[in-house]
Amino acid sequence: MSKPSILVVEDDADIQQLVSYNLIKSGFNVTCADSGEEALPLLNQEHFDAMVLDLMLPGKDGKEICRAVRNQEATRTLPIIMLTAKSEEEDIISGLESGADDYVTKPFSPRVLIARIEAALRRTSESSDDEDHAADVIIRHNMEIHPGRHEVLVGGEKIHLTTSEFTILELLAGRPGWVFSRQNIIAKVRGSGYNITPRAVDVQIFGLRKKLGTSGAFIETVRGSGYRIQD
Repeated sequence: MSKPSILVVEDDADIQQLVSYNLIKSGFNVTCADSGEEALPLLNQEHFDAMVLDLMLPGKDGKEICRAVRNQEATRTLPIIMLTAKSEEEDIISGLESGADDYVTKPFSPRVLIARIEAALRRTSESSDDEDHAADVIIRHNMEIHPGRHEVLVGGEKIHLTTSEFTILELLAGRPGWVFSRQNIIAKVRGSGYNITPRAVDVQIFGLRKKLGTSGAFIETVRGSGYRIQD
């Protein structure tokens, strides 16, 4: 089995070297870029299984690069783990809102970063399993959710979702009428024991509703409890 390939986009040479060394040591293939402008052409030229993206970059910042990646068909589902020196909640939420699947704040433990990358790769692999099983399709209202293909159709039109957004929609649609707390959602999307604020979950729901258009109204907020999709 080939090694997963990771693109590391980081302008600080010391951090870039630290991340690369630990990823290679853990069995990954690594390609590095010093800026977003250097990274975007690489994404078009080579296949990558995930990207580690610094938030603060010269030129285009991490959020701009993240949005550009999500707007390209070939890379829209690429797992993105964002590195940020900012630990403020609003900065983290802003990174997730731009399309990042996960984040790690500096200074960070290389082991934690690797664990986050491996978790993101597992989620992507699971969403790709059994892609030809038509019976797995979830139909709710005018939405068709294809777990195997990681695809959502609204009124027959394909909607591009991040891995996290897709996982949340699949969770809610799988049990219509059932209320899922924010902690339930965090456990499903990130794994149990993940340290993330409920506010970040709200941002993911907001983004999901926006992408679903009028169908987003079927995702209801249950005050004091969490979220559900209408039965």
